[in-house]
Amino acid sequence: MKIYNTLSRTKEEFVPLEPGKARIYACGPTVYNFIHIGNARPLCVFDVLRRYLEWRGYAVTFVQNFTDIDDKLIKKANEEGISVAEVAERYIGEFWTDAKGLGVRPATVHPRATEHIDDILSLIGTLVEKGYAYPSNGDVYFRAAKFGEYGKLSHQPLEDLEAGARIDVSEQKEDPMDFCLWKGAKPGEPHWPSPWGDGRPGWHIECSAMAGCYLGKTIDIHCGGQDLIFPHHENEIAQSECANGCEFARYWMHNGYINVDNRKMSKSLGNFFTVREVANVYGYEPIRYLMISSHYRSPINYSTDILEQSKNALERLYTCRENLDFALQHAADGGEAPDFIEKHRQDFINGMDDDLNTADGLAALFNLARDCNILIRDNAKKDALRAASKLFDELCEVLGLLYNRKSDSLDSEIETLIQQRTAARKARNFAEADRIRDLLKAQGIVLEDTPQGVKWSRQA
Repeated sequence: MKIYNTLSRTKEEFVPLEPGKARIYACGPTVYNFIHIGNARPLCVFDVLRRYLEWRGYAVTFVQNFTDIDDKLIKKANEEGISVAEVAERYIGEFWTDAKGLGVRPATVHPRATEHIDDILSLIGTLVEKGYAYPSNGDVYFRAAKFGEYGKLSHQPLEDLEAGARIDVSEQKEDPMDFCLWKGAKPGEPHWPSPWGDGRPGWHIECSAMAGCYLGKTIDIHCGGQDLIFPHHENEIAQSECANGCEFARYWMHNGYINVDNRKMSKSLGNFFTVREVANVYGYEPIRYLMISSHYRSPINYSTDILEQSKNALERLYTCRENLDFALQHAADGGEAPDFIEKHRQDFINGMDDDLNTADGLAALFNLARDCNILIRDNAKKDALRAASKLFDELCEVLGLLYNRKSDSLDSEIETLIQQRTAARKARNFAEADRIRDLLKAQGIVLEDTPQGVKWSRQA
């Protein structure tokens, strides 16, 4: 598999530190509000990365943090007259609702910044001891200029970053580009004791500490949104490599931005949507489909038309899968795996191995669906249908699709009604058959009469 490494700006062969294992750190949300559709993209994309590596046989350790102490949480807590911990707990719960709705698997571990204060303090202490950080009036700052490779991820020298960045200027800093590792306590804010005075961690240091805690000093893949390249990931590299004396992450993956109706998503433009708001109208799965329908590094344009297209594409896949189930119930025994199975599997692998090209992966899945429909039309035998179904399910599982498949079991009352309708039709009592059909339809059961028998499906 080749991965485009932001660090080298080239596609590189993925060679993990340990054969057969992959250690991945993905930056998670700051839990002060509902996640928005921009947050949904890295959630879905890197969930697919993890699924794909596992499908290819890797043992994956996937870490995604919660930032549960931050200026935004403190502001929210003050506005609502509750504690920061209560704000964090509420929106972590809301995150889980949305993540489950999007079909995103829980990470191997979801550490919280406030659970790792000791690890953060130890890391800061090492940086102070080595001269890379310095205390100043209760704060602790990192000396950016002392790290000679600062800017290597964003591919800009320190002076260019300083000229182009919005810098938090403070008299407490030795240099404007120095960034905060520990913030001295302010009245009414949560704080913890430290050798430099009571305070709380800065944003960047928490990820370095938690990545090190769960994945070691050097990890295989670090991923997140493009907006995190500078300063967040740049600062993670600086503080981690200076503290540990070794490479922090071997591969850096960053997903592209989301535009809304061809304009950058922004609260000020009034085109800012939470995942929950969109899911309440369209459901969660079309959002996931949209997020993986383009290559992860390309920008995505969000619009209602594109969401409708995503719904329609999913419906085609659901219909194919339901048709396979129905065909299997009525197919004759025997047959063999069709020739196209291996071709579609390899096409899928070729696409996904090329820097996680989910667009090509989806194309392989739809080509498989087309050939599955031909099998069904030609009354293929069971072994051929089973082989096609197996691959279809595997590819959907890797992409995280079709997780809302309805149960194949009907309760006894509905099953009896279907049998009664079939009997009425045989007796040419079409009025009774139509009455039962309408009754089932009112319960969300849609019937289709086929040469093989009655096919049913549930509809919302």
